[in-house]
Amino acid sequence: METERRRLLVQPSPPAIGSHWWWTILDQWEVVDYPGLMGLVDIHGFKIPIYTVHKPSSNVSGTLGLCVDSIFTMSSVAVLTQERFNEHRSGLLTEQSGGAAGAASGEEDALPTYKDAFPPLPEKAAAPEGTQETSNAWTTKLRPLKSSVITQVFHVPLEERKYKDMNQFGEGDQAKVCVDIMHKTGAHLELSMAKDQGLSIMVSGKLDAVMKARKEIVSRLQTQASSTVAIPKEHHRYVIGKSGEKLQELELRTATKIQIPRPDDVSNQIKISGTKEGLEKAKHEILLISAEQDKRAVERVSIDKVYHPFITGASNKLVMEMMQETGARINVPPPSVNKTEIVITGEKEQVALAVAMIKKVHEEKKKNTTTIAVEVKKSQHKYVIGPKGNTLQEILEKTGVSVEIPPSDSTLETVILRGEPDRLGQALTEVYAKANSYTVSAVSAPSWLHRFIIGKKGQNLAKITQQMPKVHIEFTEGEDKITLEGPTKDLQMVHTQIEAIVLDLVNRMDYTEITVDPKFHRHLIGKGGVNINRIKELYKVTVRIPPDNEKSNLIRIEGDPQGVQEAKKELLELASRMENERTKDLNIEQRFHRAIIGQKGEKIKEVRDKFPEVIINFPDPAQKSNIVQLRGPHTEVEKCFKFMQKMVAEMVENGYTLLVPIFKQFHKNIIGKGGANIKKIREETNTKIDLPAENSNSEMIVITGKKANCEAARTRVLAIQKELANITELEVSIPSKLHNSLIGSKGRFVRSIMEECGGVHIHFPTEGSGIDKVTIRGPAEEVEKAKQQLLALAEEKQIKSHTAELRAKPEYHKFLIGKGGGNIRKVRDSTGARIIFPTVDDPDQELITVVGTEEAVKEAQKELEELIKSLDNVVEDSMSVDPKHHRYFVARRGQVLRDIADEYGGVMVSFPRTGSQSDKVTLKGAKDCVEAAKKRMQEIIEDLDAQVTIECVITQKFHRSIMGPKGSRIQQITKDHNVQIKFPDREDPNAPPPAPPAEAAVQENGETNGEVKEPVDPAAPRKCDVIVISGRKERCEAAVEALKPIQISKSYILLEICTELGPGLERQTARSHALPVPIQVLTTLGFLATGSFQRELADRSGMSQGALSRAIVLNGIIRISARYIRFPYDAVNQAHIKAQFAEIAGFPNVIGAIDCTHIAIKAPSEGEYAYVNRKHFHSLNVQIICDAQMRLTNIVARWPGSTHDSFVLTNSSVGNRLEPGIVERAIGQLKSRWRCLDRSGGLLLYHPEKVCRIVQACGVLHNIAHRHGVPLREALVPVTTEVEVPFELHRYIIGQKGSGIRKMMDEFEVNIQVPSPELQCDIISITGLANHLDRAREGLLERVKELQAEQEDRALRSFKLTITVDPKYHPKIIGRKGAVITTIRTEHDVNIQFPEKNDENLDQISIMGYEQNATAARDAIQAIVDELEEMISEDITLDSRVHARIIGGRGKGIRKIMDEFKVDLKFPQSGAPDPNLVTVTGRPELVDEAIDHLLNLEEEYLADVVENEDKMAYMRPPGGGSALSGDEPRGPSKGFVVREAPWTTGSEKAPDMSSSEDFPSFGAPVAAKASPWGPKRF
Repeated sequence: METERRRLLVQPSPPAIGSHWWWTILDQWEVVDYPGLMGLVDIHGFKIPIYTVHKPSSNVSGTLGLCVDSIFTMSSVAVLTQERFNEHRSGLLTEQSGGAAGAASGEEDALPTYKDAFPPLPEKAAAPEGTQETSNAWTTKLRPLKSSVITQVFHVPLEERKYKDMNQFGEGDQAKVCVDIMHKTGAHLELSMAKDQGLSIMVSGKLDAVMKARKEIVSRLQTQASSTVAIPKEHHRYVIGKSGEKLQELELRTATKIQIPRPDDVSNQIKISGTKEGLEKAKHEILLISAEQDKRAVERVSIDKVYHPFITGASNKLVMEMMQETGARINVPPPSVNKTEIVITGEKEQVALAVAMIKKVHEEKKKNTTTIAVEVKKSQHKYVIGPKGNTLQEILEKTGVSVEIPPSDSTLETVILRGEPDRLGQALTEVYAKANSYTVSAVSAPSWLHRFIIGKKGQNLAKITQQMPKVHIEFTEGEDKITLEGPTKDLQMVHTQIEAIVLDLVNRMDYTEITVDPKFHRHLIGKGGVNINRIKELYKVTVRIPPDNEKSNLIRIEGDPQGVQEAKKELLELASRMENERTKDLNIEQRFHRAIIGQKGEKIKEVRDKFPEVIINFPDPAQKSNIVQLRGPHTEVEKCFKFMQKMVAEMVENGYTLLVPIFKQFHKNIIGKGGANIKKIREETNTKIDLPAENSNSEMIVITGKKANCEAARTRVLAIQKELANITELEVSIPSKLHNSLIGSKGRFVRSIMEECGGVHIHFPTEGSGIDKVTIRGPAEEVEKAKQQLLALAEEKQIKSHTAELRAKPEYHKFLIGKGGGNIRKVRDSTGARIIFPTVDDPDQELITVVGTEEAVKEAQKELEELIKSLDNVVEDSMSVDPKHHRYFVARRGQVLRDIADEYGGVMVSFPRTGSQSDKVTLKGAKDCVEAAKKRMQEIIEDLDAQVTIECVITQKFHRSIMGPKGSRIQQITKDHNVQIKFPDREDPNAPPPAPPAEAAVQENGETNGEVKEPVDPAAPRKCDVIVISGRKERCEAAVEALKPIQISKSYILLEICTELGPGLERQTARSHALPVPIQVLTTLGFLATGSFQRELADRSGMSQGALSRAIVLNGIIRISARYIRFPYDAVNQAHIKAQFAEIAGFPNVIGAIDCTHIAIKAPSEGEYAYVNRKHFHSLNVQIICDAQMRLTNIVARWPGSTHDSFVLTNSSVGNRLEPGIVERAIGQLKSRWRCLDRSGGLLLYHPEKVCRIVQACGVLHNIAHRHGVPLREALVPVTTEVEVPFELHRYIIGQKGSGIRKMMDEFEVNIQVPSPELQCDIISITGLANHLDRAREGLLERVKELQAEQEDRALRSFKLTITVDPKYHPKIIGRKGAVITTIRTEHDVNIQFPEKNDENLDQISIMGYEQNATAARDAIQAIVDELEEMISEDITLDSRVHARIIGGRGKGIRKIMDEFKVDLKFPQSGAPDPNLVTVTGRPELVDEAIDHLLNLEEEYLADVVENEDKMAYMRPPGGGSALSGDEPRGPSKGFVVREAPWTTGSEKAPDMSSSEDFPSFGAPVAAKASPWGPKRF
């Protein structure tokens, strides 16, 4: 039956027996199921809940409470439809109005009776035949509303749980899976653990979400089984359904995965994966679908569900026999499917025979069987059922009796046995035997001992469970008991063992708890847990300190009794000491920190020695914090605080700085002969005087020291200049608004005047000061010249200061500006006006400002208005674009179209829908913009039509490096050349690499033990190396050229070598770390390229000789030799090499050039004479073969120096004699590149076998360098240079957590090594390739200059002064929410600090910043103070009744008065002694004006108040009257009232809706009691 939707209103009533509810009806009634609360509505004072419910089945008769014959466990509810409720409510309103006009008795008669308002449910009784059922509210069929939110409960048995870790319930993988399911499906999941350790999951949400969640739960939390079902191939499509909808629905309903073979697969087996229950359901449904589609006969027989076990037999034996005997297919629904229909398919005769057999069994069992009901504890049901229902099948097989167990979610404990009477006794015995085969007991054990009983990682418990696997042991958190469950005999043994363990632990362990403030917990733990770990190890105890989120102050100590007491004592002592500690922050500018610490910490050590109990912590320099933290005893911290404040004050006093401009030509006179003059000034004034370097353009002399001393030194320096030259000083008045334009960008204009006028000094006042005077100082003639130029420039600026404004939509701005600023540049060039567009931060995004002369501004404004007018003229146009190009424009979420819209005034471009073959594209926007956009799109289309594709072969290992960080490099190339670059898929890293030949066997590349192999063509590129570039041909070629420099970078070649050798070099060591692979590779390259002694290389590398020897990885390089040294055995490669040789020398059929060379070695200890060659020195005779490109194709390095060349050739795999000449150059390149092979580099002092490996390794590296085109002069060997950087700057170069130095190393592709702080060394080493070192060195020196400039700027900003201000004025200076002080700080760029409450000098305000700025800020504060001191306060009396009118809504009125008269007004608070007293504060004349204004307002408002009071007095009636006429205020609503209610007729009172007894929660136990609401029905 379809469920219709309707809003339902219900009223809850007192409970019935158990946890079921009764519901009282408001009007029409109907029995329905599954109530779900949607909300509450207020109707006449009643809180009426609104529910969504489902219609019940048609055979449910109405009884109040539980439905008698319903299979559901939910209680029934009574329903009021919305229409009836509206009628009822309108009736109430009519009665109410009528009752108000009539007498009291009439009003009461109009009230409905309780039975009228809440009619009772009809009694359930069988209606006599032929009688018609009486129509009432309950027989009317209503259309209940089905809830959109449903709840389902799924149960996962223990044996089917995927995650069975009992100790981690609610956490771990199981919880993560549930959270992921909730995020993925949108359903809400709640987990609970049943006593049988099964998992119950309640899923709430919309139907679709719940079904999806169910499928995820089954697949991810439940172990999966699989099964197959065979149905005819032609029926598969019916299982799939239209567009797969049927299959998806089936998978959702059964929570399984169903795999149907492809149409071209001959198999008819359908595979089902999921839980056992799901498999049964899915298999049943598939077979039903097949049976319906089968052309053979289909018969459905309805048999009561209780007789199905007799038809199927134990383990389906009987039904299988029937199927074999009849040949028909019999589908009996599994127990989990609530269906009574058995489906039989097959030939008609077979089906008829099977039906007869089934009915015969049914009739026989129906006639001969009887039932008995026995009570078995709910907890024992699982033992009767057995694992996967095996025990029930076993009982059925033994006795022929079916055992029916109530569902797991039911509270019933009744078990029904159905079978022949003489077999019931045996079955009953079996049931009780199985139920009592397991028992439950408990062991008393304090909860804090549970984890000791379990042991580390459950070791103790595992010993018991391994011996007794059938016993389940359960620990409940917070309970002092352990629950055991299992076979009686095993249970007793486990019970005894655990009791013994508990007794032992109780006797030898104790615990205690102490209270410590949580703020001290981390100090008790210590850094890295050092304190608490020491206590644990010392006293052999366990200490649990609660985490911060628990906010608990209890610390628990467990362990040996004596150790517990000693640990408690020590922890309490630590806490006591910390309670007496105090932490205080000292604000010291960061620039003073290093001076306070001193060189190697000498100065701060003196302070710490003076105050040994105080811990002084300085912030990390990278944090740029000024806070120095002092911690220790209260008195000592205070003393240390004052001492350090004094130190800082002295530093500040001695750190005053003055800049004195002195003409460059007089600097040498100020210095004097041998520095006599400057030395004398320094000594007499006790200052530090720094002059700029000779090659510097600066003329500023910096004087540092005490302020008075600096002033004296400046006077003396200026006096020297004045004696030597005719220096004058002149002041010129120029409006302050022109100062910025005269100075120009970065001082460009004023600097040009100073240079042109012989280097005069021009000083402008501070910005925002409002001062018009500009000071010029220098030689008299030059000062006058500068004055004239400055005035002329000011006049010109004043003339050109005309401004105009116009408005345009923000989307037009980009089009007005044009690509690259082309459009706006034309307007500027033609008019000479300056046009300013709003920035992103400007509030008005439409405002455009034009600046210049009046004529230029008018002309520019006219041109811009015409452009804007044309943009406002919106048109619609179209163009044709081939559909094959549509994807390009709309890809990446329409990025190309967005760019066009941004560039061309917001043009809207519309493409036809996907799949449409239309080529029409619509453009809409301003006419000019549309035309420009069409032109641009046409250009793009032409580019797309002219596209070509070029392949660029680059080894895959370099692709990531070519892309750059986050693809930045490849994005830049794509943007610069307007091409598309596609990288290939990565090669499978799990593919087995070719097996490397054994090291001992490989002494000749390209052959292994004489066996010749046919290698793959080395010239053929791999698919994973091919990069595809698309675009115009010339652009693609340019992009390829741009990629090549990246490809051949030596850094990438080194990266390739490291990557290939990495797996073989990352070896395990007994220590913390092995040598990194790059270090091993670079060390090997350095050794082979230089031929130096190992000890010499070790000294340069900073490692021991032994470590360096191990770092030389010859064997690793030899392992990859087969990839780089290959002789061309195949015909294709030989033909290619022959052509190259023929091109060089014109000699045909040459496939290689061969020669031998001698590698000098020291005399070996064995067979020394054999190694002496014809040149009379010891060597190895090495045969080398190369191709026309001088790539080595074969190396034979195993024969002593006395061996003849022909012998070496004869005994190698290559027997041809090749043309000489080329090979000599190849050998020369090999020895030049790897100097260890050349005799000029000295002998190789190694055993001949090792020298053979060195030669092999050099050959491999030679080919790698040749392959990447590395010129001979550019070896891969890194070099090192040193840069001197002041030690104090090292930490800033390194940066926070090494970020600064890492950035430089990544940018310049070098390694930068900074010496450790203990060395106090200024030398920084840079190691890398030669062409990278210069850039890295310059970058480092540039960074040093930046840091030094920052230091100088910090020194200038450190000027500090104080101002004395009465603390009562501090709030006024700070302003509301800090507005006033923030303005001063911002305008003058200073830091202003007010004293703290407990400071000694509460009237001192500190100002820190540049000297000029600090002075200006002080003057601004002083001006505020002067103004506040002039203020007075006066009290006036204003009638309190007008206060609200004066204050106004949200204080608008009072703020307006305060702003207008510049005064403060203070009104009395509620409860004040004089409610009429108002205080006015401000300047005397303003206070008087404000008082006059307030008194006038009082007079005006008071007249209104009196008038309103008089009116209210006349309107208020003297006596009673009709409520409807409005003569007296209406009382509170009486709500919904009825007569003859149960609580009015007896002693019972009305139900209390807030009472948990009258209205309990679902599932809560409630004691039964008599009720006036009628008998409780079931």
